[in-house]
Amino acid sequence: MVQKKRNTPKKYKPGKIREQNYNRILDAAEALFATNGFKGTSMMQIAERVELPKANVHYYFKSKSLLYSTVLERIIDSWNEGLEDISVEDDPKAVLGKYIAAKVKNACEKPLPSKLFATEIITGAPYLTDYIKEDMRQWIKEKSAVFNQWIAAGKLKPVDPVRLIFLIWSSTQHYADFETQVLLLTNRQEYDHEEITKTQHFLTTVILGSIIPDQSIDKSVQKTLEHAPKSKENSETLFAL
Repeated sequence: MVQKKRNTPKKYKPGKIREQNYNRILDAAEALFATNGFKGTSMMQIAERVELPKANVHYYFKSKSLLYSTVLERIIDSWNEGLEDISVEDDPKAVLGKYIAAKVKNACEKPLPSKLFATEIITGAPYLTDYIKEDMRQWIKEKSAVFNQWIAAGKLKPVDPVRLIFLIWSSTQHYADFETQVLLLTNRQEYDHEEITKTQHFLTTVILGSIIPDQSIDKSVQKTLEHAPKSKENSETLFAL
């Protein structure tokens, strides 16, 4: 993704105490913002959570707004890692398969960041507008260009790259943003490893099966599907009421 030009706090060399404090503050802020919202979280609460003086928190982040936007940008950057360095030489089936699987795992195991991001977007993105217009838009353009090269090379069916990215985002983040609904409907207390794996294989198979020209899927996915229960049994397993 392009370099940020806004008032982003500077980062420090890995291993330094300041770098550790920087990341600890971001971790604490993410948890508190996700639980209490922007208005319900104070810099003092964040300072208490990381056991640092409030002045130290302000040393790294001059304002709560800056800290909040940095937390959100870090969430987005972590999601985008799977597509950061893709090129036309890559196999889209492998790249997108890993990306989808990682997004599902992230959504199921760490739902709070996604919920925090969703809340920001639902409220009109007051703290992310510039980031979305500049950084995210540029990122979308760069990835769409590679997708179009894959299409030209016959590696992908002629699909709209932007809508494909939107589809992957929405289908994977659903398991975080609508976690309560999914768990209630499937009569579960939480996502276990088996359920996460099944969801990864389902979304990977459905999405890749519709965009890869030969509709082939990854061998590991195929092996899992061969040993998976039939549709009736899957339904009974999913709705274990």
